[in-house]
Amino acid sequence: MTDSSLSHGPDTTTDTDTALEVTPDAAAAAEFDRQVRTLLALGYPALSGRSPEQFAALVAPLRAEAVARAGSAAYPAGPAGPETAPAVTGRVPVVLVVGRALAPVERTMPLTTLHGGRLPGFVDRSFEPGSLERFLATEEARPPGRDGVHLLCEVERGEEFCGVVPGDAMATVAERGRTPLTLEEGIALLTLFPEILVKNKCFSLGGSRCGDRRVPALWISKRAPKLGWCWEGNPHTWLGMASAGARHA
Repeated sequence: MTDSSLSHGPDTTTDTDTALEVTPDAAAAAEFDRQVRTLLALGYPALSGRSPEQFAALVAPLRAEAVARAGSAAYPAGPAGPETAPAVTGRVPVVLVVGRALAPVERTMPLTTLHGGRLPGFVDRSFEPGSLERFLATEEARPPGRDGVHLLCEVERGEEFCGVVPGDAMATVAERGRTPLTLEEGIALLTLFPEILVKNKCFSLGGSRCGDRRVPALWISKRAPKLGWCWEGNPHTWLGMASAGARHA
């Protein structure tokens, strides 16, 4: 028996005790760091013409706000359990978004996958060449700031709107003081939380429009994420309307 074993009792710390020691702020900071690491691993620095260090420095100023926003959200960040997982709740406190000026949609969509899947996401052929560029953020959903990165806060997948006419869903979202997600924001949500896209709980991205009746949407096709569009007057039982409570840059 060593001196150390005499001077120290048995380690009775459990996994539960360790989890209880994680503060909400620490959990939110760790989650922001995870999102940054994910984007680094996927090659977002190269897409934006930056080194990994430059990209990390670009998003670093958002970290403190991400922690504050997550802590004050209606669904704060913390150790995830089965009941609080995004796949179940359809809710995420904060998402780090990289805009199309830094990372084009055509390049970021193939970097997405379904949770546990390997097949890359793809853009539907119904988008004629060059049409994605015409789907711009609406006035209400316009990203803040000038650096091309921002935080999307209090995000909801919006499955309550499955089976609802998209135009009506967007009206209800606006009445609640929320705004639909843009193309870039939807891809960011899927990239960082692939479990959010599940069968019969897919979502439209009404924050990007091109002046006609088409509403972009993300759903599952051929065992992979698909970026397509649906008519604003046509409801689908498997397609809701994703929205956010706020944006920050």
